[in-house]
Amino acid sequence: MKTRTVPGRARPARAALVLGAGGAALAGAVLLSLVAGGRPTTPLEVWQALAGGADAYTTTVVESRIPRTVMGIVAGAALALAGTLMQGVTRNPLADPGLLGVNAGAAAAVVTATALLGPTSVAATVWWALPGALAAGLAAYAVGSRGGDGGMVRLILAGAVVSAVLTAYVQAVALSMPEVFDSYRYWVVGSLAGRGYDVVLSVLPVIAAGVALALLVMGGLNALALGEEAAVATGANTTWTRTAGLVAATLLAAGATAAAGPIAFVGLAVPHIVRALAGVDFRAQVPFSLLVGPTLLLVADVLGRTVVRPTELMVGVVTAFVGSPVLLYVVRRMREAP
Repeated sequence: MKTRTVPGRARPARAALVLGAGGAALAGAVLLSLVAGGRPTTPLEVWQALAGGADAYTTTVVESRIPRTVMGIVAGAALALAGTLMQGVTRNPLADPGLLGVNAGAAAAVVTATALLGPTSVAATVWWALPGALAAGLAAYAVGSRGGDGGMVRLILAGAVVSAVLTAYVQAVALSMPEVFDSYRYWVVGSLAGRGYDVVLSVLPVIAAGVALALLVMGGLNALALGEEAAVATGANTTWTRTAGLVAATLLAAGATAAAGPIAFVGLAVPHIVRALAGVDFRAQVPFSLLVGPTLLLVADVLGRTVVRPTELMVGVVTAFVGSPVLLYVVRRMREAP
């Protein structure tokens, strides 16, 4: 009889190569984000602007792109890691950060705040979206969480119910109050534009807590990948791993969604890219996802800024176009699997 073993640690040489390539790709995406836009600049002009040697107009253009780039790094890393955790905990390759109703919770809170207080700034929106997202995720977990793989099915169903109820509420309020809908529809698509450092600082503690939890459970996810019984046989604390992983994913998704809106497909597509390049060991997947996620989101944002210049497409629209082929590919692979 064949025995299953816990996935081993990625070979140091391969892990270093993958992480190095990921870091280089992220650095290139950051530079591209600072260079590209409605008014293209050169890398030399970017350097001169950062060093204080460029003209006033170029300096203003470059400085306006820095907060947007920082937001892309933070949101991309959070969404990618949340997707990796969700797929690892649920053992479902189609799981994404919105599985527990986080996106719907954030949307419901934003719509409620706008209906009661009127249109608010992006920074103010964060303070409503963040607790709404966290509350929805925790509610789904409280309703559907049980031990074992069967509990994951209940959890997913609970998340679907929470999402359905909150989505219906959002649609009812938005359609009955056109002024609310006009304000809400900009946020719900997902965008990095108009996000200042205040928005980043507002969600950074929540995202940092999620990353810290992810680092604690990444070893346990290797055992959980074997299934409940096999994981218990290896001595793994599956309850702790599953609970901490879901809480971490909720914190990460809530922070990113509150800041940038419900950006689709990053949390679904990146884990598959990470597994293909870094292997099955979550101790390699977790740090690598923190590099691939921002790279993908920044490149998508640059495409949105350049393909329809001088106007731009919101990054949520671009990621949907990019992520859809990935989803179809994953579904096809699942159907072909024996």
